Parts: sequence; structure tokens; C-alpha cells
Amino acid sequence: MQTEVERVTAMTHEQRNPISPLDLGWVNSLRVNRSAVERRVSSLPNRRTVKKDWQAAWLLKAISCMDLTTLSGDDTVGTVQRLCLKARQPIRGDLVDALGIRSLNLTVGAVCVYHTFVETAVQALNGTAIPVAAVSTAFPAGLAPLELRLREIEASVAAGAREIDIVISRHLVLNGDWEALYDEVRLFREACGEAHMKTILATGELGTLRNIAQASLVCMLAGADFIKTSTGKEPVNATLPVSLVMVRAIRDYYEQTGYKVGFKPAGGIRTAKQSLDWLALIKEELGDAWLHPHLFRYGASALLGDIERQLEHYVTGQYSSAIRHPMG
Repeated sequence: MQTEVERVTAMTHEQRNPISPLDLGWVNSLRVNRSAVERRVSSLPNRRTVKKDWQAAWLLKAISCMDLTTLSGDDTVGTVQRLCLKARQPIRGDLVDALGIRSLNLTVGAVCVYHTFVETAVQALNGTAIPVAAVSTAFPAGLAPLELRLREIEASVAAGAREIDIVISRHLVLNGDWEALYDEVRLFREACGEAHMKTILATGELGTLRNIAQASLVCMLAGADFIKTSTGKEPVNATLPVSLVMVRAIRDYYEQTGYKVGFKPAGGIRTAKQSLDWLALIKEELGDAWLHPHLFRYGASALLGDIERQLEHYVTGQYSSAIRHPMG
């Protein structure tokens, strides 16, 4: 488990994915075997199981890789402040002591909010290494004029966001207009400056696994630091088949270029058991180097409560009510 200092050091020394020329030959050569993908992910939960001490350790790892998120229309300053308190201490103090992990100074990977609440979150997290991530570019649909989307990125960075979660224009993927998608994402990356950019594909709206693989590659060539499955607002969000396609695109990209791109599944991951499935996927497909918050994140809100509940069961042998694990 990384401490905050180790996490920041890793992020500092990891060579950032640059903007590279668009390689349409590479993009158009991509193929995806759906039946093979489905066979692979169906075997994953059964082949990779962890119990007892190992399970507790993996759940702590999941917490450290979590983008604790609130993206509701009824968000308030108080909601965001309470979320940031939970981000600072994601599990109760008595459980921290029982697990013997106080020296880890465990926190979540980031706090993710709308632009309106970036300054609130930055202030609430002052004195920690927890970055604030802002959803941007007319999240979740991404259909505002390009100039407005670019200005929103710049405003969030100016307000203190160190990570920007952008959304792509899905119609560019559906039309196979890879040059336009590349140009759009490249402009977003340039507007982010030093802030790391997580590129949301909204995979539930892209039609085919091949589209997802091609969009993943185009976004990485355009300089994405992370590729992310979903906004959490689509009818279908993060799934294991989609995630497998995306992490294999990341693996191929690393083998071809030498640059590591992060992965973020988001939407629908609500249980501790589900979080273990994604950790196993990352470990088996990308390796231990990706099992750190600078290269792997969950987009989640309800997930943390269930993980805390499972950790209490590990400590006490009993399951508690969900009300014992509030988000703020």
C-alpha cells in the first residue's frame, strides 16, 4: 500500500503520455473478438478470488485508487465538504486502529466534483496530497460549443483542479471521424496544461467493442493521461468486457510507445466484490505497475460504504448496518 508521499513521488517520476501524431493505419487495423472477450471476463471472478487477510489488503488498495465522487444536481457546499472529510479518512478510526494501518495515512485517490465546487473541494482538502478532479467539457453529454468546453477546462484548472475528466463527442466515434476526435481531444489536453486529463468514452453509447478500442487508441494518441469508461449517467456504464477491451488497448499502446496510460472504470461499481474483479483484471492484464492511483482509479460513491462494511466484518466477524458507514 502506498503512502501519500510515495503516491506523489510515483506521479512525479512517471513519464507523462505525450501528444503523438494520429496513426490511422493503426486505428483502422484494430479488431475485437467479442466471444473471446466474453469468455475471458466470465472466467475472471472464479479464477481470481481472495479471502481473509488478502481480501482486506485488496480492499484497502481499492480505497486508495478511488475517485470519491459527487455529481448530483442537488450537490451543495456542505455535501462537498462532507465528502472531502470522508476522503481524508475513508474508514472509521476504530477500524484503522484494529487493522493496524494508521501509519499508512490512507486516503482516496481523488475527489471528483462539478466545476462549481472545485474551490470548495480544494479548500476542504488543503494540507493533503488528495487532488481535486473536475468533470468538464459540458459533462455528461459533451454537446456544448467547443470554445465553451475549452474555457470550462481552463476555469477548473485555474480554480485548483489537478485532474480534469473530459467527455468526448460520441457522434465522432459513431461516424468513424477519427481525425476530428483526435483534434478535439488534443485541444482538451492542451487546455489542461499540467492538470492530468481523464478522457471519458461513454462506452455504453459507442455501439461496438471495436469502436471502443479505436476510440481508446485515438484518445491516447491525442495525449490522454487516463481513459475512462463512462460518465455514470448512461444506461450502461462500466462493464468487465468493455474494461478488458480498454485495458488491452492500454497494454498495446504501452508496448508500442513505452508510455503508460491510466484506466478508470466508472458507473455501476457499488460493491466490494465488484471492486475486487476490477483489481484482478488490472493485475492480470496490465500487471502490478498499474495497481496504484496514478494509473488506476475507480469512479465511485456508494462503493466506499460497502468496502468499509466489509472491512468491519473482517475485524469483528459481523456485518453492520449501512448507516454505520455514512459518506459524510
